[in-house]
Amino acid sequence: MKTLLNHINGRWVAAQQGATREILNPASNGVIAKATDSGATDAEAAITAARAAFDGGPWGQTTGPDRAARLFALADLVEKHAEEFARLDTENNGKPLREARFDAADAAGCFRYYAGLASKPQGQTYSAGDPNMVCMTVREPIGVCAQIIPWNYPLLMAVWKLAPGLAAGNACILKPSEMTPVSAVRLFELIEQAGFPPGAANLVLGPGDPVGSTLAASDRVDKVAFTGGGVTGRKIMTAATGNLKKVTLELGGKSPNIVFADADFEAALEFAMFGIFAGQGEVCSAGSRLILERSIAGKFLPRLAAACGKIVVGDGFDEDTEMGPLISRAHMEKVLGYIKSGLDEGAKLLCGGHRIEKGALGAGNFVQPTVFTDVPADARIMREEIFGPVLVVDLFDTEEEAIRKANDTVYGLAGAVFTSDGAKAQRVIRRLRAGITWINSYHPTFNEAPWGGYKQSGIGRELGTYGYEAYTEVKQININLAPGRVNWFKNL
Repeated sequence: MKTLLNHINGRWVAAQQGATREILNPASNGVIAKATDSGATDAEAAITAARAAFDGGPWGQTTGPDRAARLFALADLVEKHAEEFARLDTENNGKPLREARFDAADAAGCFRYYAGLASKPQGQTYSAGDPNMVCMTVREPIGVCAQIIPWNYPLLMAVWKLAPGLAAGNACILKPSEMTPVSAVRLFELIEQAGFPPGAANLVLGPGDPVGSTLAASDRVDKVAFTGGGVTGRKIMTAATGNLKKVTLELGGKSPNIVFADADFEAALEFAMFGIFAGQGEVCSAGSRLILERSIAGKFLPRLAAACGKIVVGDGFDEDTEMGPLISRAHMEKVLGYIKSGLDEGAKLLCGGHRIEKGALGAGNFVQPTVFTDVPADARIMREEIFGPVLVVDLFDTEEEAIRKANDTVYGLAGAVFTSDGAKAQRVIRRLRAGITWINSYHPTFNEAPWGGYKQSGIGRELGTYGYEAYTEVKQININLAPGRVNWFKNL
């Protein structure tokens, strides 16, 4: 069985201590690969390579058009191998193949988007009120950027980090989740093929501690970008204070999906399901709280329960599968623990609530689509991010009540409003304290639009021009067209 390796300074290398870990298919818990399991010394080697590439190597001297050409070439390669990437992510993450195909297409599109930005005008000119002064700003790369990604979108999260970081001219170090490194390794094979010089992009496989913590704490790293949970995000913030490095954090959510009685009933019903059960609920922006107008609950909830019971749960390679397994046995047990806590705290189970153990699915990490009603406001399943296929329903009577309940969370990542009243939709969406919102839709993501949240859902934005700017420093340049003395010092 092939061992997946680190890619440091243009070379494929094993972890210095020689450790490996098994990589599993969550649909069967069978071993699909072995990966080198890195430590702090491997992370330091990647930092050294990135520093050399940025500070004195050819990468630090590249122009925007140079970087664009490489990124366009990489986009073409990702597109050429899109089906391969989709199958790798389905095998390693468990998501349905049709979803993984969307991810692969988005990945190619993301590289193309940032390739286009790399050569576009950047900066400003401004008037200082002095005709002899030419004043401008330019954007320059930050330097060495550590990028730490989760397991729910293995390929796409890697691209969301690497594409803007490389487009802006930074040297990058990617640390994928130790559970889902397969597609990242294949991506780095294509990065090498696309002609990126050694050290421009580096890959280190291994756990958050010590690999991620070493990257976050290093004084030789200028920025750390992290997508994941709030507990780890706080640790990264603390570690980053050593040299006051730039930090971008895309953290969790407990996002509200508000459905008014005047909404398109069938569309709202499907999006209530799609918002939480797409990606098995292992999505930071999942619509995990359905805030439903009470007057339609008697019709809506029975239909919801019946429809959830018909969701096809299975192996992601089955073309009929609509929801796959959870990422690991440990995470499945965590989700089941939340379901138990909901019952213990008095919530009513509308449907689901159990592990699926029938037939071949018994070997995997499958949990039924689960919906709770009558959930106490202070219940854990109402307050905490579960990151699984568990939906809680909260009823409201007035627009003000819906807004209050939607914002009653420490998170502020995403949210949606379903209504046929355009004015009401605008009123409500503008009052949601969330960074990513939809009206009469849920989940569409665009490379051109910023991604990130309010409150404890993170710091900064990814994607769009915002994501590019997050990998740059702004420099002010003032040019005196009439050099000479200012006569401040009379006795000079």
